[in-house]
Order: sequence, then structure tokens, then C-alpha cells
Amino acid sequence: MSSPLHFGTSGWRAVLAEDFTFENARVVVRAIARFVRQRVERPRLVVGYDTRFLAETFARESAQVLAEEGVDVLLCTEPVPTPVVAYAIVAECAHGGVNITASHNPPEYQGIKFSTEDGAPALPEATRAIEEEIERIRRGEGGRSPRSGPSGRVLALDPRDGYLRDLMAKIDVSAIARARLRVAVDLLWGTARGYLDRALREAGCEVRVLHAHRDVLFGGGAPEPSAERLRALSETVASGGFDLGVATDGDADRFGIVDRGGAFVTPNQVLALLFDYLCDARSWAGGVARSVATSHQVDRAARHRGRPVYETPVGFKYIGELLKAGKIILGGEESAGLSIHGHYPEKDGILAALLAVEAVARKGASVGEQLDQLYARDGRLWSGRIGIALTEEARARLHEKLQADPPADFFGRRIREVNRTDGLKLLFEDDSWVLLRLSGTEPLVRCYAEATSEADLEVLLEQGRRFALQ
Repeated sequence: MSSPLHFGTSGWRAVLAEDFTFENARVVVRAIARFVRQRVERPRLVVGYDTRFLAETFARESAQVLAEEGVDVLLCTEPVPTPVVAYAIVAECAHGGVNITASHNPPEYQGIKFSTEDGAPALPEATRAIEEEIERIRRGEGGRSPRSGPSGRVLALDPRDGYLRDLMAKIDVSAIARARLRVAVDLLWGTARGYLDRALREAGCEVRVLHAHRDVLFGGGAPEPSAERLRALSETVASGGFDLGVATDGDADRFGIVDRGGAFVTPNQVLALLFDYLCDARSWAGGVARSVATSHQVDRAARHRGRPVYETPVGFKYIGELLKAGKIILGGEESAGLSIHGHYPEKDGILAALLAVEAVARKGASVGEQLDQLYARDGRLWSGRIGIALTEEARARLHEKLQADPPADFFGRRIREVNRTDGLKLLFEDDSWVLLRLSGTEPLVRCYAEATSEADLEVLLEQGRRFALQ
């Protein structure tokens, strides 16, 4: 029996030549076409793709399937960042988009992401309907294509210049130009080539670029802007005396920041810093949104500013809904996703990198210096996460445990609040917390924790591991 094709937090992803085959990709795209066509008589979709192995071929096949189903297609002419697909959907008045990308996953993966007509990641009700359509197609119901009418057209689309114009209108380019910053950029062999580096040069920065060429093996690891994967960027910033380093992941929807001197800055720290910065730099009303797994450091900044905090399940699609509703000025996740008021309801690593550069330019202070000022005012929290591998038996046991009544205490810590927004989150009297959340795609549980000292963070993560395996 064929494996089920399920959409996770950001589309369907699978290993190439195992589950991610041309046959399965065609089925998924056909199901998307029929889902959209049930709602629009003559739909039009944007099709984008990343720099992974055979990505352009999967994109062409996707365009052909959509056209067979009576969908007009705007097929990107080269690899494009995920936020650029969001821009193109809105700019071209399309009814959605299909993006061939596995984002930051290891190089053996590929994926298909569906975005709706507002450029946002599809919500669960949409992806569930697409999954049901997938199963109908696999059962042979409805034939190859139940539509009537002509095939769709496939037209070429180059959204680069339009996206960059739109993006730069949302950045204080003049402040960056005055600062004459030196910025190192790590593109991690991904789709931000010609986007992030070009934007910084046009803003007047001196730019050194790393890993700009296409490498379908991503240098032998995942194209993720983590501290480990950005070691070359950190060394370049330190040895070259750059003001900061910025990076994006494989499809440029996630960001990485390296401070002057080469220190990696965590996404949790960047979110708090940029929210606090935007409260001063923009005249926007509204609060901040974060996922349940994200640091409460941003909560402290919001409390100081008198701004509301919205907590969401993991998945940027939920934050996107708050952006569309106009409730927040910034929304982000600890996994390095971020967007702002007036931008698309999709995470954008290029935007995040430019905002970090703008903050350094306008404040005349390094990222680390700005964080020190924030901590002096709000106090500091330390956050982290670990992945805990589980056997099937242990996973089933933990699933029941997470659904049951919470413990009276957690290794002697008094529980102040129990939060079941996504997984089991236990909040303690001293503002520390731990979250256990089962992965939907891997046999592991993710343990997130935050504490008021680095030493206690390590203790909490170990206690979370013990709780998961008991």
C-alpha cells in the first residue's frame, strides 16, 4: 500500500526517490488543482521552485499537470524564495501558489507547499481537503481529469524586480546608506542569491557573499541558518571586521544573524530585539505574535511597551492570520520565521535580515549592544530545545501521557499554568517553562524550555528529556 501523503506544518515533504517521486508529486499537484477549481471557475496559480536536485523539473511537471486540469500557470523562470512566491501571488492577482521546496530540510528531501490567494500558507482546513482529494485520485475516483473546457496556459514569470521594489519600500534604506555598513552574507546555496545580496548593495552596504552558487548537496548538510551551519559566516565576520553577518535558509523564508565579532544571535533574541526596535522606528499600533514554542523575551518587551501578545500553535500560517487581521506589528517563531505589518502573511528571511541591518544602522549599535540594553531593562531569559528520539512504543506511551491530567509538580517545580495550545507546556512560578511537542513526521518529541539562567535551562531540558522517556 502506498504511504499517505500528509501536509505538515508547512506543506508535504519527503525523501527524493522514496516517497517524493514524480508520480506522487503529480497526484499532490492534481489534488491542489481540483481543490482550487472547486472554488474558482478559471483559476490561476503561481509555480515556484528552489535550488534542490531536479526542482526545476518538478516545477515544469507541476505546471503541466495544472494546465491539464484547466489552471492557468505563472511559472517562475528561475529558483525563487518562498516570500517571493507570496509576493507574486498577490501582485499577479493569482488564486494561490505551488512551491516546490523543502525549505531548510537536508538535501535528500523535497516538498510541495500550497499558498492561498493572499500569499499565506494554507490553513489546516484547506490542506485536509487537499489530502482527501489526494486519496480520491489514488483510488481512481473521477478519472484523470473530470473538468470540462480548455487546458490552462503556462506563462513565464520573473518576479525579482517587483519583489525587491516592494521590499525596499518597507525598509529605511536611507538610514542604511548613511551608516555605510560592511555586511557578510551567507546564502547557503539557496534561493536568496540576487535578492538579499543585491538589496544590501543597493542600500549602500559593502557586501561579501558566501555560498552563492547552486549546490544541490548544500555543502553536505541542511541549508539551515543555525549556529553550526553558519560557522563560515561567523569566521568571516570576525576575521574581516564586518559590522554583522546575515543569512537565509534554502528557500529564504528563515533568517540567521551573526553579530560583530562573530557571535551567533538566536532567532528568539532577534525577535525580541526587532519587535522592540519597530515599536520605536514605525508608527504602527498593534501587538506581537509568537508560537507557543517561542521565547517569552518578546513578552517582556511587549509588556514594557503596553502591547498585547498573541500565542499561536507552531506553524507560521497561524501568525499569518493575525497579520491579515491587522492585530500585530510583528510575528515570529523560534525556528527563525518572521514577518511584519504591511508585508505578506508568510515568513521572510530576506526581510528579517534587512531589518536587522536597519536596526544596527539607525541605532549606531551592534546587535549585541542592543540586546544588552534590552536585557538591562527587561531582564534576560535563556531558551533552548532538544529532539528526543522515541521508539513507537515510547511514542504511544508519551502521547497518552501528554493527553492525561498534568502532574502535580515537575521534578519539584510548582506548576503555575498548564498550556495545551500545541503539545503540553508547563509554566512555573519563576517565569521558566518547558514544552513537549510530538513531531508529526518523525519518531521524536521536541522539548523546548526557557529559564532565568543558562544553568537552569540545561537542567530543565534534561528534566524534559527524563519526563518524555519515563
